[in-house]
Amino acid sequence: MADTPSNADLAAERVDYTGDHLLESAAPPSPYPLFEAWLAEAFAAKESGALPEPTAMVVGTVSEGRPRSRTVLLKEADPDGFVFYTNYDSAKGRELAGQPAVSLLFGWYPLHRQVRVEGTAAPLPRPESEAYFATRPRGSQLGAWASAQSSEVSFEELQDSYRQAEQRFADRDVPCPPHWGGYRVTPAMIEFWQGQPSRMHDRLRYDRVGGGWTITRLAP
Repeated sequence: MADTPSNADLAAERVDYTGDHLLESAAPPSPYPLFEAWLAEAFAAKESGALPEPTAMVVGTVSEGRPRSRTVLLKEADPDGFVFYTNYDSAKGRELAGQPAVSLLFGWYPLHRQVRVEGTAAPLPRPESEAYFATRPRGSQLGAWASAQSSEVSFEELQDSYRQAEQRFADRDVPCPPHWGGYRVTPAMIEFWQGQPSRMHDRLRYDRVGGGWTITRLAP
C-alpha cells in the first residue's frame, strides 16, 4: 500500500505548465470558435489516451447562499449555450429551480487548460429532452426511471428499483421520464485559462455586452 503523502509532500507538489500563448490579437470576437477549437483538441487528447472525458464539466449551483458542485457531461455547445441533462428532482434540479445562476468548469488538465463559464440555466423544451433521451443506451434510460436522484437509498433498494424498471418496460421502448430532461446554460462570461511557465498563466475573459462580447486579459 502506497504511503499517504505528508503535508510537506503536498506543499512541494507542482507542475511547470506550458502551452501556446492566448493573445488578444489572435482571439476571435466571440468565445465560441475558441471553445470549439479547444474542445476539438480535448477530443484529440482523448484519442491519444491523455484525457479520459473531454466533455466532463463541473456544474456549480447555489443552495441557501452556499455553493454546491458536481460533475456532469456536456451534450451540446453552440452560440445558444451549453446543454446538460439530469433529473429535475435531483439536488441540482431543485437548486436551479430556486436560483438559475450557474457556473461550469471544464478542467482539461493534461492540456494545462481550463474554461470557466458563468450564466443562467433554463430547462430545455420537452421535445428536445425527449429526442435526446431516445438516443441514450437502454440501460441509462432504465436508470433514469430507477433512480430518485439525490434521495437516500440502500444498495438493495436501488437494485430492486432497477429490476422493477426492467420489468415495467420489458416489451417496449423506454419513454423519457417526466422528471428528467435538459438545461441550457446561457453564458454571461466565459474565461479561458492556459497554463504557462513560472505561474505566468494566460487568462482571457469574454463578457457578454448586448449582442456582442468584450475581451479582457486577467492577471494570473
